[in-house]
Amino acid sequence: MKFLSEDEMARAEENGVGPHPEPWPDDPRLDPELLAAGDRRNVVDRYRYWKMDEIIADLDRTRHPLRVAIQNWEHDFNIGSMVRTGNAFNVSGVHIIGRKRWNRRGAMVTDRYLHVHHHPDVADFADSLRGAGYAIVGVDNLDGSVPLERTELPEKVCLVFGSEGPGLTDEMVSVCEKLVAITQYGSSRSINAGAAAAIAMYHWALRWA
Repeated sequence: MKFLSEDEMARAEENGVGPHPEPWPDDPRLDPELLAAGDRRNVVDRYRYWKMDEIIADLDRTRHPLRVAIQNWEHDFNIGSMVRTGNAFNVSGVHIIGRKRWNRRGAMVTDRYLHVHHHPDVADFADSLRGAGYAIVGVDNLDGSVPLERTELPEKVCLVFGSEGPGLTDEMVSVCEKLVAITQYGSSRSINAGAAAAIAMYHWALRWA
């Protein structure tokens, strides 16, 4: 897997649009600096030239109740990929359990538009989610998991993913109400954690989005 440097990620964002023709639109949501210099950010066209706080406020009005959580034990590159997918599904929150610093490369700065919460340990995470009325569902191909495709996830659910390789810890499994697994048909015993997160979020969206 190729890891992008900060410069490479910045160049990857060089798409977007150039300076806006004058006269500029009379819209308080728009950023004068972006109107003058162009908007090269990784945002959909409807948010071109918008101020970041205006984009976040607009996303907040339509966020889905779905949340995702990731155990950050190994500074896994896939964490960024999961966060980026969480942005694509406009989840209401992303929870990082464990180390406060996490690998942001794969997120491609999409975390700026999400509400990211840090929890020092599993107990703090579980108390926070249960207090908010969320079901906690682990996604891992462990013994006792039920097939995701045969499971209707609750609308108010937090899907939990482990680090690539080790998967969910025993402590995390103990706070999950259910474990689901993605059925596979090839020879590999597991699929990439970032891919698993995308599949699980899409499965939720088919029912609730």
